[in-house]
Amino acid sequence: MLALLAFLPILATLILMMVFNWPAKWCLLISLVMAVLFGFFFFDIGAIALLASTLYGMLSSIEVLVIILGAILVMNTMKASGATAAINRGFMQICPDKRIQACIVGFCFCSFIEGAAGFGTPAALAGPLLVCLGFPPMAAAMITLVFDSTAVSYGAVGTPMTSGLNVLGLGGNEEFISQFSFWTTLPHAIIGTFLPLIVLMMTTKFFGKEKSFKPALEAAPFALLTGLSFTIPLMLTSTFLSYEFASLLASLVSLAITVVAAKKGFLVPKKNWDFGDSSEWDKDWLATTEVSPIAESKMSLFMAWVPYIMIALILVITRIPQLGIKGLLTGGAPFVIKVDNLLGFDNLDWSLKWAYLPGTFFILVALITNLIHKMDREKVKQSWKDTLKQISGAALALLFGLALVEVMKYKNADGFSMMDQMAKALAAVGKELYVFIAPFIGVLGAFVSGSATVSMNLFSNLQFNTATVLNLPTAFIISMQCIGAAVGNMVCINNAVAASATIGISGKEGKIIKMNIIPMLIYTLLTIAFFYIVIALGINPGVIK
Repeated sequence: MLALLAFLPILATLILMMVFNWPAKWCLLISLVMAVLFGFFFFDIGAIALLASTLYGMLSSIEVLVIILGAILVMNTMKASGATAAINRGFMQICPDKRIQACIVGFCFCSFIEGAAGFGTPAALAGPLLVCLGFPPMAAAMITLVFDSTAVSYGAVGTPMTSGLNVLGLGGNEEFISQFSFWTTLPHAIIGTFLPLIVLMMTTKFFGKEKSFKPALEAAPFALLTGLSFTIPLMLTSTFLSYEFASLLASLVSLAITVVAAKKGFLVPKKNWDFGDSSEWDKDWLATTEVSPIAESKMSLFMAWVPYIMIALILVITRIPQLGIKGLLTGGAPFVIKVDNLLGFDNLDWSLKWAYLPGTFFILVALITNLIHKMDREKVKQSWKDTLKQISGAALALLFGLALVEVMKYKNADGFSMMDQMAKALAAVGKELYVFIAPFIGVLGAFVSGSATVSMNLFSNLQFNTATVLNLPTAFIISMQCIGAAVGNMVCINNAVAASATIGISGKEGKIIKMNIIPMLIYTLLTIAFFYIVIALGINPGVIK
């Protein structure tokens, strides 16, 4: 009975979003109210404790919100200044072969935008660029949504992983962070190496004149180079530096390698390939509404990239302990805001390292960009206006979502929580089957919420507690949750809507999601196979509680 009641708030969110198509913010608010009522009447949690855990969750959302605000502000600032148009112009001059363009723009550039901004911006930015390069709108949406996956775990400077760690209360556990980072990155690196080839095969099969895999296989050497140029530095950065900017730095390396290789013709097929004359394209591939083209810009390519270069440098400098800046920014007042024993509860200590947050640096870079790109007051005002409009829905969803998680993980006087009850119920399926289920829970969270970060917030505790009950390595299960949340971006409704709207194919989201189920299943099943093999080999980092 208690397990069923514990599941009901989560089930309510899923049903309201999937069946009734309600916005995530209102679904999560209803679920939060349900969890509070159930906690008071059935789980013997006092009213003050419920209020304290709700406030703690809402305060915890500030960190993520600052990152989202800063990331989106940088993107809108660059669009308003003309930097985005200049970057687009640079990509158009690299190589005429559409397979090569798909690898560079769809995979490398999408991964870079994901590493810097995340939250649905990659497909919305790269999609229109591919259309400008001559891709059918439907193909552009499919390509960018599928490619926006491997980099997602580290998106917006590691926000999904950081959120998961914070929800678990393990943000300061270096042993767990190291394991979690490694076991999330290794499967991503292996599968991500082949992702460019998989997407090219889908592109030539679904949208090519030949309806064949052959053109994709002809470009396989370049596709594999693209994958390796990203996944090797991804693995190295995540392992030896920090997961926070693994996607950011790996994609910069990948962009440099693939652009130089394409310009020099290295591993590029001798015969160019394209989609044929647009008059012969299937009508389902075409835009249904008119979309305004990106305004031209005379800005130099170097000046356009300066904001991204600044972000990368600032993050590296502030994340290397030996330089001393990290210790200064995280050492305490005035750089850290703290609230101890929230409402008198000694297990609820909240802190905000505002000067160390990536979002703080994003905002700083946006302000500097206003000056170096010589933006007038109207453009600056518009970039802030667009940003605040975009973040409003996400803000409420995160506010209510994190509050819901904190209420559901609060332990009553008997020492158990709603999450504990849910974990015990899921543990009944057994170790072997749960390994199969774990990543799909992550996919489901991203599918319904539109965010890997929200998926991590909602389900990390559930996954962790279930792994503990089953005596499975907790790092493995949380890594599977994180990979599933990233892969769920391929099919999540919000991203499909955003990508479709920017390239004029609104109303075709269902067809895109239907196509993208194939690579989503491939990626998820390969992840499951990887962890089954690792467990079968007897590799066990232990259960960190």
